[in-house]
Amino acid sequence: MKEKLEQILKDAEKEINCAASVQCLENVKIKYLSRKGELNTIKKNLKDLSDEDKRVIGSLANNISNQLEQMLEAKNEELYKIELNKKLLEEKIDLTLPSDYTPQGKVHPLTQTINEIVEIFQGLGFSVMPSEYSPEVETEYINFDMLNFPPEHPAKDMQDTFYTKTAPNVILRSQTSGAQIRQMLNQKPPVRVISPGRVYRCEAVSARKNNLFHQIEGLLVDKDITFGDLKGILNEFVRIYFGSARPTRFRASYFPFTEPSAEVDVQCIMCGGKGCRTCSGTGWLEVLGSGMVHANVLKNVGIDPEIYSGFAFGMGVERLTMLKYAINDIRLFFNNDIRFLRQF
Repeated sequence: MKEKLEQILKDAEKEINCAASVQCLENVKIKYLSRKGELNTIKKNLKDLSDEDKRVIGSLANNISNQLEQMLEAKNEELYKIELNKKLLEEKIDLTLPSDYTPQGKVHPLTQTINEIVEIFQGLGFSVMPSEYSPEVETEYINFDMLNFPPEHPAKDMQDTFYTKTAPNVILRSQTSGAQIRQMLNQKPPVRVISPGRVYRCEAVSARKNNLFHQIEGLLVDKDITFGDLKGILNEFVRIYFGSARPTRFRASYFPFTEPSAEVDVQCIMCGGKGCRTCSGTGWLEVLGSGMVHANVLKNVGIDPEIYSGFAFGMGVERLTMLKYAINDIRLFFNNDIRFLRQF
C-alpha cells in the first residue's frame, strides 16, 4: 500500500505539471483528492490494517494529500495568471479608435413645439388643463352649441366635421375650444389654463392643411379682464417663441364663441413677406385665433358676464413649427420620413 501511495504521488505530480488550463487542473484535483478520489479510497481501507500499519500508512497518505494540495495551489495560481493575461490581451480596447455610431430616437418636432409652448405659458401663469376635460371624441353639444354656434352654422356640415356612428351627434372634435366649456363647468373663476390636443376636420390635404392637426387652447376668466390683457399675453408669447424681430399683426375676425375676435398673423419665414406657395402669396401666416369670451358662452356655463370677463385663444402647432423651422409642407410631419425627422 505504501508503494501504491508513492505511485499516486508520482502520477499526480506528473499530471499537475502537464495541466494546460485551470479546468484541466480541476480535473486532476477531482481525480486524486475528491471524496471518491484515489487517496480517499486508500484511506477508507485503513480499517483493515493493523494498528502499526494504520499509523504509518495514514501518516503517509495525509502527507501526500498536503503535498498535492500545495502543488495544485501553486499550479492554479500560475495557470490563472496565464489565462488572465491572455484574456486581457484578446479583449484589449484601443481607446484612440472612434466609437461605433448608435442612432438614437428623438422627440418629434411637433411634440418639441407643444412642450415649448406649454413651458412658455406656464411661465406666464397658466396651468395645463386636466386631460379628462379635453376628449378627442366629443358631443356636438359641447363642440358647437355651448360655444354659441348657431344651428345653421356651416362648421356643423358633414363636409367640415367628422361625425361618428357611436351615437347621434357624437363627433371627432373640430377644435380644442370645447375644452374650455368643460373647464368652466368644473371650475369657477378665476380660470387660467391651456389645453394641447389633436383635432380633426374634413380638409383637403395640401401643403398648408391636413385633416388631422394639433391645437393649443388657452383660457383666462377673471374679473376686469380686457382685450388689452389678451394682446399683452399673446405679444409676450410671440416675443418668446419667435423672438422680437418677427413681425406680427392682429386682424379683426369672427368666432361664434368670442366677441370681439382677432386672428394673429406672423410674417412668412419662407418668403420674408414677399408671397409664396406656403402663405398663398399673402406674405403672412395665421398662427392663432383669439378674442374675448362671448357673454353667451359664460352664461352657458353658469358664469355671470356682468361680474366676470375673459379671453380665449387657439393656435395651430403645425403652423408654429413650420414658421420656426422654415418647413414648407405640413405633410412632412406625418410622413415618417427619417431624412426629415433626423434634422430635429
